[in-house]
Amino acid sequence: MRAVRCSTVVAVAMAMLLIAFGGLAAAAAPKKTGKAGFKARGSVSEAYVLGAKQGNKLLLVNRKNKIVRFGRADRFGSKIFYDIPAGKGYTVRFKTGRKIKVKYKIRIKRGKKKGKKVTKFKKVNQVKGTRRFTVLRMGDNPKNSFYKGIKLKQGLNYVKMRDGVELAMTVRLPSGATLADGPFPTFVEYSGYQTAAPHDLLESFLTGTPDPLAPATSTAIGSLIGPLLDFATVSVQMRGSGCSGGGFDLFGLPTTYDGYDAVETVGNQSWVKGGKVGMAGISFSGITQLFTAGTQPPHLAAISPMSVTDDTYSATGYPGGIFNKGFAFSWILARMDDAKPAPEGGQAWAKALTTAGDRHCIANQKLRLQTRNAPDLVKDNPYRTPKLFKYRAPSYWVKHIKVPVFWVGQFQDEQTGGHFPESIANLKNNPNVWVSMQNGVHADSLGPSTITRWVEFMKLFVADEIPDVPAPILSLSSLLYNELADAPALPVQQSRFAAYTSVDQARNEFKQDPRIRLLFDNGAAIPGSPGAIGAAWDLGFSSWPISEAQATSYYLDGSGGLNTSKPATQAPAQYTADPGARPPQTLIGAGEADAWKAQPPYNWAPVAAGKGLGFTSSALGSDTLVAGPSSLDLYLKSSAADTDLQVTLSEVRPDGKETYVQNGWLRASHRKLDPALSTDIDPVPTHLKEDAAPLPAGEFSLVRVPIFPVAHEFRAGSKIRVVVQAVSGDRPIWDFDTVDNGTTVNTVALGGAEASRLVLPIVSGTTAGAPLPTATALRGEPSRTYATASNGG
Repeated sequence: MRAVRCSTVVAVAMAMLLIAFGGLAAAAAPKKTGKAGFKARGSVSEAYVLGAKQGNKLLLVNRKNKIVRFGRADRFGSKIFYDIPAGKGYTVRFKTGRKIKVKYKIRIKRGKKKGKKVTKFKKVNQVKGTRRFTVLRMGDNPKNSFYKGIKLKQGLNYVKMRDGVELAMTVRLPSGATLADGPFPTFVEYSGYQTAAPHDLLESFLTGTPDPLAPATSTAIGSLIGPLLDFATVSVQMRGSGCSGGGFDLFGLPTTYDGYDAVETVGNQSWVKGGKVGMAGISFSGITQLFTAGTQPPHLAAISPMSVTDDTYSATGYPGGIFNKGFAFSWILARMDDAKPAPEGGQAWAKALTTAGDRHCIANQKLRLQTRNAPDLVKDNPYRTPKLFKYRAPSYWVKHIKVPVFWVGQFQDEQTGGHFPESIANLKNNPNVWVSMQNGVHADSLGPSTITRWVEFMKLFVADEIPDVPAPILSLSSLLYNELADAPALPVQQSRFAAYTSVDQARNEFKQDPRIRLLFDNGAAIPGSPGAIGAAWDLGFSSWPISEAQATSYYLDGSGGLNTSKPATQAPAQYTADPGARPPQTLIGAGEADAWKAQPPYNWAPVAAGKGLGFTSSALGSDTLVAGPSSLDLYLKSSAADTDLQVTLSEVRPDGKETYVQNGWLRASHRKLDPALSTDIDPVPTHLKEDAAPLPAGEFSLVRVPIFPVAHEFRAGSKIRVVVQAVSGDRPIWDFDTVDNGTTVNTVALGGAEASRLVLPIVSGTTAGAPLPTATALRGEPSRTYATASNGG
């Protein structure tokens, strides 16, 4: 399962990297004079051409005979026109170069007479065109009869979506079963990784023999774990990858509605129990669930996203408006490599099947040269352009999800980041939502503190069965976690409902679980094994944001302190914004999976002299729970018109060690907030181009830096610390394309009328359920020896 590290996500997952602007003033199109000889068809907001000749200049013409896009056919004779308004009557035309005679009439006037019409002839270029077609609207879903005629067999299938593009889908059954043994409880795993490759992952895993036709271990929930739990699973390959057709366009509307079509196709199979389809998966396979569920497929029963991003711009791609050139960009480049046409490129299984002559896989490579070019686009789109991001943000779709949801994520996820809780409030009208959040890394969603409850959820809300964790999973869990993360782990527990006889009783009791479950001290649950997977204790709450959390201000003072009272007089402090003063990453030179180890080789460097400001509270008199997003409200003056700010929240322990808790970022020119969304603890920048503004020279401006959500219990005797400095050095594999070059001097106002402050969401009255962990125990939270910054904090 080690390859789960290749997941996002999501990042990852930056739609802004893939989307082309397209626009053309409408011009009259030449009249059609013959059949095109190639095919054109509409998708959701797109149109595509197959079968043209290389180099043909193709004209997309609307029903009013106006040209709305043009372009040339690639060497496969293909073309995709993106971002097309929905509507009927589109056609694609091209000029052939051959001239033909056409008849036309003119009226010859003679004196006062009206004259008469005379037939004339002239030669014009021949223009050929396709049949008229429709560019589809969002939510204009096919009737159920569209899906009823599709019959899936065990193994690899090729299934046409609403726009005629084929997706590869592999049906996997419990060991030894055939479709005749159904009906089976069933779930879908939908991903752009090597998902639908048809061979057996378990056999490949046990033998240790690489198999190009085995699915990626990042998709093991559908290809391995589901069948072990007696589910039938359907592994769906995203368009533009593997042996699926279409062009890769990350989280574009056709990809989103492919999820709808896949669920409805599966839900109409006679071997699917009750016609109920669940979804499951981690990272890439988790993010797709948010999009799909937001389209509301009628046969979808429940989803269980793990380790996801909620926003392709502010969560992973451009945190604080600063481009993440580290993991997020490398991930999207890897997906573009996956999208190259096989057999010369692309995924291993597509190379193998095209070489072997699979006619579907071969034909489905024809649109691969139409993948949007990320490197050319990213630098041109540094703002949150609605055209690019509105429908490519999972958060947009979350508010439309009506089915039960089991969501797991980590606040320090080294890949997708900790922004995801910001979208949980979008589920406030959905009564059946259970969210587990913890400190930790990307792989920890599959940890022993959450995996049993995931099984319970899937069994109760998809299978309609009493939950039971099979003996092989219980007995092999230690081996699997060691293979997954090179770390020991708590044992996986049997379900609390295993001995029940009533599914309804078990389901009703499950519904009494807290809506929000905060897991603490993941990594410190096994004495003597720092970094072992599993949480030591937890707390439950009824909502997110947590209603009990109170915005609490800690003011920054001139001696580097954090105090609940505002300093009466101003004492500014300054630092040089130098991103080169510290290593760019805490795991520089290490592999992605090193973050998953029990003891990662972190290099979390201290604040460099003169290159940052630190502010530290006095020792806490009692345990203090911070739960939610936070804000560092700075009155900032800079020697430059723009600067990038990185904020670090940490715990200074009584033993002299400092433990990382969470980060926040902001490009100062992006400081304009959305008043409808922002609160005292949660500033939400618009990141719109029209709202961007340079810092005024020589005067202080209020700049509210959002700190990503976190849940952390600061222990009595510890101190709360916040640091502001240039972007670098706090994240394992993220890296930032900053505007700072080491010469900008930033000044922060402290006290008086312009009093900078840290605003934290404090939940009063809580006590930690375990002693203070050893310094390096907490997963995803590196420690270092505490050293004061130059200003004393």
